Amino acid sequence: MIKIIVFDVDDTLFPEREFVRSGFQAVGEWILNKYAVPGFFEVAWKFFAQGNRGKIFNLVLAEIGIEDDPQIIQELIEIYRKHKPQISLYSDARWAIDYFKGHKKLGAITDGYLTTQRNKVEALHIANSFDTIIYSDEYGRENWKPSPVPYLKVMELTGFQGSECVYVGDNPHKDFVTAKKLSWRTVQIDRQNGEYSKTPAAPGYEADRTILSLAELETIL
Repeated sequence: MIKIIVFDVDDTLFPEREFVRSGFQAVGEWILNKYAVPGFFEVAWKFFAQGNRGKIFNLVLAEIGIEDDPQIIQELIEIYRKHKPQISLYSDARWAIDYFKGHKKLGAITDGYLTTQRNKVEALHIANSFDTIIYSDEYGRENWKPSPVPYLKVMELTGFQGSECVYVGDNPHKDFVTAKKLSWRTVQIDRQNGEYSKTPAAPGYEADRTILSLAELETIL
């Protein structure tokens, strides 16, 4: 019997692109105040929409005429990571949290830099809805998913066996492989236009079930 539902956060409970947008806006305001150069957000969002990842700040600074000095890039990264985001839950995530709160224990496992992920949880106003939230960065970058550490920590804190846990996430590259090895049930949320929508999973990395909305959890659980 499933006793706890553990959710991924980014792109499972809220659209990560909202955080990206919010972060670009925060960086753009800083650029405008420091250099009196407008347009950072618009250019950054253009590159992001084109699929650019990882070097967006360098590309944007080059386009708006600011030297992409490594120290400046690092400062922009820190502003992006530490800003207070303007984000909100998916409607089906709000429903799932409210519905299952009265039926099951709820948990979350989230990768990413600790301050960033804590700011997201605070902005979403969900901390009080969860019985346990595991920020994997607290245990070191090497213990982000698919490390077993965050899953084992859930089991340690709750006292539940793997067969009593279900993990709901969106990323087939890391969310399910370890959970399954620990006898958890796994569910992939495959949202339309999601970052990993229609992404094929390597053998052993696929979830037990795939859903299009968290509302489907009511039936399968």
